[in-house]
Amino acid sequence: MLDSKMKNTLLALAGAAVLMAGSPVLAQDAVPATPATETAPAVDAAATPAPEAAAPAADPETVADAVSGHGGGGITPISMFMDAGMVVKVVMIGLILASVFSWTLLLIKMFEFGALGRTTDRFLEAFRGARTIADMRRVATSDDFDGNPLADMAAAATEEIELSRQAGLSVTGEHRDSAILRAQTAVQAVQAGLAGRLSGGQQFLASVGSTGPFVGLFGTVYGIMNSFIGIAESNTTNLAVVAPGIAEALLATGIGLFAAIPAVIFYNYFNTRISAYGTRSDGFNAELINGISRQLDKGA
Repeated sequence: MLDSKMKNTLLALAGAAVLMAGSPVLAQDAVPATPATETAPAVDAAATPAPEAAAPAADPETVADAVSGHGGGGITPISMFMDAGMVVKVVMIGLILASVFSWTLLLIKMFEFGALGRTTDRFLEAFRGARTIADMRRVATSDDFDGNPLADMAAAATEEIELSRQAGLSVTGEHRDSAILRAQTAVQAVQAGLAGRLSGGQQFLASVGSTGPFVGLFGTVYGIMNSFIGIAESNTTNLAVVAPGIAEALLATGIGLFAAIPAVIFYNYFNTRISAYGTRSDGFNAELINGISRQLDKGA
């Protein structure tokens, strides 16, 4: 009986020893499960850049070339001009030169009309102080008023009276009316050329004002056409690639308007000045003929 109890005790101790020896094996079998969960984020992290690689719609080198081709520091009017095609450059240069000539013409004609107004005022003051036809002629042919339109009108009228006298005609008698008519015709001949003398440069201003926008539009159309050709060749519609070429084309229209708008303003302004001086010459024409008629009635 004692032997059987000892035998059972030994068997129990042996079983416990076997269980204790088997537990590390189970732990080792369970360890690999943990690294499996740790490798999962690594797989996800490696897979994350895949959508980013497929995102760009255009070739990065093409975009980089487009940016570097325009200075890399933003698009400016100078950079757009330098990068434009030859035809667009020629259009821009022509419009810029036309604008420069328009502003130069403005300054020249401003000085011309200013000097003309001052000379005319001085001439009228001297003319109205004349007491005879000879005095009128002396004032009109003075070097101080050389080239003044009103002085030329007075000189033409008084010269016609003097020629009639030299021809032996009685300008204070029976040939008075015919002498006045000839003097008036001579004045009208001088006055007819007045508009031509004062309108120098007006045709250029009118041409720039009317054709400038269309010339600039031609440059724009040509530049945009080249931009679309570049889009077809680069196989991309990325705005960073196509925008510089379109901006260069639109710059031509902007320069065309910059040249045309001042030209139209200058043209209208000088037309007003010419019309005002023409009205002044009409008034002087009547004053001149009345003065000559009065002097002939007095027998001077």
